[in-house]
Amino acid sequence: MKLGIGIGWRPEIADAVEALPGIDWVEAVAENLCADHLPASLTRLRERGVTVVPHGVSLGLGGADRPDPDRLAGLAARAELLGTPLVSEHIAFVRAGGTRTASPALEAGHLLPVPRTWAALDVLCENVRIAQDSLPVPLALENIAALISWPDEELTEGQFLAELVERTGVRLLIDVANLHTNHVNRDEDPAGALDELPVEAIAYVHVAGGVEKDGVWHDTHAHPVTEPVLAVLAELRSRVSPPGVLLERDDDFPPAAELAGELDAIRATLDAGRGRVRPVPREASPRTGSPAGAGRPGGPVATDTVRDHVSVAQTSLLSALVAGTPVPEGFDHRRLGVQSRALAAKRADVVAKVAPELPEILGQAYRGAFLAYAKARPMSAGYRRDALDFAEQLLVAGRPEDSAARRRLTHWWQDRAAPRPPRRTTRLARAARSVLAGR
Repeated sequence: MKLGIGIGWRPEIADAVEALPGIDWVEAVAENLCADHLPASLTRLRERGVTVVPHGVSLGLGGADRPDPDRLAGLAARAELLGTPLVSEHIAFVRAGGTRTASPALEAGHLLPVPRTWAALDVLCENVRIAQDSLPVPLALENIAALISWPDEELTEGQFLAELVERTGVRLLIDVANLHTNHVNRDEDPAGALDELPVEAIAYVHVAGGVEKDGVWHDTHAHPVTEPVLAVLAELRSRVSPPGVLLERDDDFPPAAELAGELDAIRATLDAGRGRVRPVPREASPRTGSPAGAGRPGGPVATDTVRDHVSVAQTSLLSALVAGTPVPEGFDHRRLGVQSRALAAKRADVVAKVAPELPEILGQAYRGAFLAYAKARPMSAGYRRDALDFAEQLLVAGRPEDSAARRRLTHWWQDRAAPRPPRRTTRLARAARSVLAGR
C-alpha cells in the first residue's frame, strides 16, 4: 500500500492543507472527528482522491486493562466513514488506577512509555490482538517519545517492536522525531533501533519538530523540523523505502509557505536516498537466541496476575506524575519533575482549546489558576470534564473576584453541566442580564 507524501490535517490549517501542492494523503486525529459526518475540508480532500487516515490517541493499548469496547467501536466507525486503508494508534499507556489497584482512576492526558519488559509486552500484544479483531482495516502502531525511562527494562526499543510485530502481525508507524527525542533524553541510538526493528513492517513514517531546553528534548510538534530529525529519516531511508511519510504539526502553525518548505525538505531527504537501500541484519531475540518470536506464534497470554502487576507499576508512575505521590524506586526524580510539569502545561493548553471561554473569562489569571487546580486535582476523565471541574472549583471558592466575571463563569458552567443545554431564550436572557449588570 503506497501512501506517498502527506501532512497532518488540523482544523487550524485546513485551508492551507487543501492548497498545498503534491499532498497524497492526510492524517486526522480520530478523537477530533465525529463518527457520523466529516468536516467539509476532509470531504473535499476525499473527493479529490486524497486518502485520509484516522490517528487515535486515547486507546492506551499499552495499559494494563483490555481496550475499551466503546473506544474501539468509535475508531472503527471513523475508519468506515473515511473509507481508509488503515488506522493508527500508539504504543503507550494513557490511564491507570481503578479496580485493578483499588485506587482512583487517573488520566495522563498524554502518551506515556510502556516498560520494555516481557510482562508488559504480553499485555500489549493481547490488547493489540483485541483491537485488530475489532477494526475493519489494518492497524499500525507508533513508537512514542519519552522524557523518562523505566528501570530494569529487559528489551531495547527495536527488540520490543520486533517481538510485537512477530506476535501480532501489526504494522508499524515509525516516528523519526521520536527516535531523535529518545536519543537526546534516554541516550538511545536511532540507528541501533532501526537495525533491530522489522523495517518491512513499516506502514508509514512521521516527521515532526521539537525543541531542546536544558538538555531535554521536547517533542512539541510546534516547531520546525530540525536537521537531526531529517538525519534519522535519512537513516531509515537507507534501510527501506517507506510507503508513506507525513509531516506533523499540532500547534503554533506557520504560514503555508513554511509548511511547503518542510515538505520539500522531507522529499529531498527521501530522494537523496533513492536507490541506496541496504539490507539490514536482524538481531537475535534475547530470550530465544533466534529471530524474534520464532516458534512462538501468538505469544503468551496476559493473565490477570500479569495485568495486575503491570497495573500497579503504571499506577505508581502516573500517580507520581499527576498526583504528587512519591516517585517509584529507580526513576530519575528530576526527569519525573520535568514530565510532571509538561503534563500540567499540556493539560492547561488543551482545556483552553476545548473551552476557549475560560481563558476569555479569566484573562491572564487563567493559566496560574488552572495549574494550581491541576496540582491538587488529577484528571480522571476527559478534557471537557476537566474544564467543568476547574470552573466548579473556582466558583465554590468564590472566584473570580470580579463579580461580572463570576456571573459569566457561573452561566458557562450551568450551560454545560446541566443534563441538556439551556434553550435559546434562556441563553439570551442570561446574556442580557450580563450586559445590564456590566453597565
